[in-house]
Amino acid sequence: MPYSSFTLAKIKKEFGLTTVEAGRFLPQIEAIAPSSRLQMMLEDLPWAIAVGSEKAKSEGIIYPILQEVRRIVNNQVSLFSGRDFTVDADKGLSGYVDYLISRSPEQLEIEAPVVVVGEAKRDNLNEGLGQCIAEMIAAQLFNQANQVNIPTIYGAVSNGTQWRFLKLEQSTVTIDLMDYALPPVDQILGFLVWMVQEG
Repeated sequence: MPYSSFTLAKIKKEFGLTTVEAGRFLPQIEAIAPSSRLQMMLEDLPWAIAVGSEKAKSEGIIYPILQEVRRIVNNQVSLFSGRDFTVDADKGLSGYVDYLISRSPEQLEIEAPVVVVGEAKRDNLNEGLGQCIAEMIAAQLFNQANQVNIPTIYGAVSNGTQWRFLKLEQSTVTIDLMDYALPPVDQILGFLVWMVQEG
């Protein structure tokens, strides 16, 4: 049973989670202006929107933004895209994740601590919540199995132009019900860099 089989209701029930539907849970974070490289890449935004496929939005919008986050932190984190992240197949925590960021600079293998997971969706962000939370639980268990206990795992569900953020602390998932729009990318970059460095 892969991550994609989880709905919000199913993940809550199977893992005994409490969800908090809230407004913004992130502190006041300074926006980060994009590099000229990212600005050039986001010039393809109309194409990715017009094509409308999850793959086009993922490759044309989301991945370049996450690469920019990695550059901003001087490549001191690793970014994985479309990697198998099977942590506990018996619990359904198996399959491929769209995006995963670890605080380890190692790129050959996923190493703890995993701090952010991202899920790309074509349209409806709500449909990606269960899958993203399942991946966040897997990250939490992966970190614990590697003796790296960090209090908070962050998640993001995005269709490229809208981003929704989540956090997992023990068995409580907080979902920011505000969707953050792109463009501009500055606030989203600020959020992601903060999650990677400080969260």
